[in-house]
Amino acid sequence: MAVRRLHPDQPQTFEFTPENLAWAQATISKYPPGKEASAVLPVLWRAQEQHDGWLPEPAIRVVAEMLGMAYIRVYEVATFYTMFQLAPVGKRAHVQVCGTTPCMLRGAEDLIKVCKSRIHSEPHHLSADGAFSWEEVECLGSCANAPMVQIWKDTYEDLTPESFAAVLEGLAKGESPKPGSQIGRTASCPIGGPTTLTDATLFDASSIGAWKKRFDEAEATVATIGVANPAATVAAAPAPAPAATATSPAGPVAQSTTPAEAVAATGGAATSGAPGETGGYAGQSGALAAVGADNGPPLPAKPQLLDAPRDGKGDDLGLIWGVGDKLHEKLNQMGIWHFSQIADWTPAEVAWFEAEMQGFKGRVERDKWIEQCRKLATGWRPENEAGERPKG
Repeated sequence: MAVRRLHPDQPQTFEFTPENLAWAQATISKYPPGKEASAVLPVLWRAQEQHDGWLPEPAIRVVAEMLGMAYIRVYEVATFYTMFQLAPVGKRAHVQVCGTTPCMLRGAEDLIKVCKSRIHSEPHHLSADGAFSWEEVECLGSCANAPMVQIWKDTYEDLTPESFAAVLEGLAKGESPKPGSQIGRTASCPIGGPTTLTDATLFDASSIGAWKKRFDEAEATVATIGVANPAATVAAAPAPAPAATATSPAGPVAQSTTPAEAVAATGGAATSGAPGETGGYAGQSGALAAVGADNGPPLPAKPQLLDAPRDGKGDDLGLIWGVGDKLHEKLNQMGIWHFSQIADWTPAEVAWFEAEMQGFKGRVERDKWIEQCRKLATGWRPENEAGERPKG
C-alpha cells in the first residue's frame, strides 16, 4: 500500500456539530471505562462525513482528545485504513472503483476509463468543477455482482460503462440514483431470477408457525427435564425399559417400574448421616447413575461434602497426581478432605465436581483420581511426593 500522508492545506480548526457531538458521545459510552479508544473508527468516520467527505488533521486531534488517545495513535489509524480520505474529495461524489480480480475480469477497467474521461485523468484529483473525485480500491465485497463501485456509503453493482455514466450524471444533477444492482437483480441472485429453492413453502411465512411450535415443544421438554431440581427430574422422567438393573449400597436395584421407585430402592438419602457431612440432591448418587445409563450422560449430583475434616485432620490430597497446593486448598474449601470421599464418586458426582471447577472437564477421568484415591485410602503411598503418574 502506498504511503498515505495528510494534505498540505489544512483548516485551522475542527468542531463537531451539536448533533454529531451527541452521536459521538453516545457511541463512546457503549464501551467500558478505559476502552473508549475502541470507538475510534466510527467517530473518525463521522468526522469525515461532516467535513465534506475527507478527514482533516484538526479532526484527528479532536477525536484523540475525546478518546484519551495520543495524537499519533489516531493518526496511525487514519493513515492505515483507506476508508479515510486524507485530502479533499468531490463534493458530489468520491468514487471508489473496485479493481480486484472478479471486478477486473468483468469490466472494471472500462469503469476506470469513464472516471478518467468524466472526472480526472489521475486518481485522487478533483474534477474541474470540484464535484467529483475517484480512486481504485481493493475488494468492496460484492464480487458476485461485479463490476461495482462504492460512492460514500452506497454500492452500485452490475455496472456497464453506460449505466455507470448515468449514475454519475444523476449525481451531477443533484439526484440520488438507486444503489445496488443496476440490472434489477435482488441481492446476488442469478440474473433472471432464482433457479433453486423456488418452492415458496420451503421458506415463506407459512412454515414459521410449524417451526416455532416444534421449538416451543422442545423448550418445554428441556424445562421438564432440567437440572434445577434433579430429584424432581428423576420422578418426572419416563419409565425406562424393564430388565435393566443398577447397583446400590443395598444391592441390585431392578428398574422394572419407574426411576422414582429406583430412588426409593436406593434409600433416597440426601445425606450420609455422618457428623458434619452434607449430602447432595435426594437419591441421586445411586439412582441417577442407574437412570442415566440408558439416557445419555448422568445429570450432575452433588457428592458427599464435609464441613470439616474427620477427627480434625484431613488427608494429604497433594498425593493425588496433578493436585498442587492451590487445588488442594480449593478442594478443602469445597468440603473435600479425604481420599475416601473422591474414591466413592459416581459419574454424576464427577459431573457435578467438574461443572463446579470449570475448565476441569475430563481431568478426573484422565488423571484417574478415583483409582488413585481408592489406593491412597488404604494407606498406600506413592514413591513420588507429587503422586503416582496415571498410566494409560
